[in-house]
Amino acid sequence: MTDATPAALTTEDIVIVGLVAETKEDATRQLAVKLANDGRVTDLDGFLADVRAREEQMATGLPGGIGIPHARSAHVTVPSVAVATSVDGVNFGAADGPAHLIFLIAAPDGADDKHLHILAALARKLVHEDFRQSLRDANSGAEIAAIITREVQS
Repeated sequence: MTDATPAALTTEDIVIVGLVAETKEDATRQLAVKLANDGRVTDLDGFLADVRAREEQMATGLPGGIGIPHARSAHVTVPSVAVATSVDGVNFGAADGPAHLIFLIAAPDGADDKHLHILAALARKLVHEDFRQSLRDANSGAEIAAIITREVQS
C-alpha cells in the first residue's frame, strides 16, 4: 500500500465470523485487538477508553440486530471498520434485542469527520435487510470485507 492508495476500511484480518462474547465490552475488545494486530490501532487500552467514553454518551445498538461502537481516537492510524458476526448476539442496548452484526468504527483524531461519513454510509446500507442478511450469511472474513468494501467504501 502506498500513501496514494487509501487503506481498505475492512479487510479479512479485522473480521470475526462467529464471535463469542458475553458483553459489549468483550466484543469491542476482541475487535479492537484485531485492529491493533493489523497496525490500525497503536494503543489498545487507550483506544478502548475512547470507545468506552463514546458508549457512555449513548448506547450504540441499533434496531435490526446491529451494534456500532465507534470512536475518534489519537490511537487510530487509519479509518477502519472491524466487523463481527455473532450467532448468540451481544447486548449493545438496542430496544429490539442483541446485536448479531457488530461494527467497530475507528477514526483517527483530527481526521475531519471521516468517521461520521463512514457511519452515515454504513447506516444507509444497514437499513436494508438484504445487506444485513448478506453479512450474516457470509462464511468468511474475506467475504464480509468484500461486501463492506463494495457496498460502503465505494
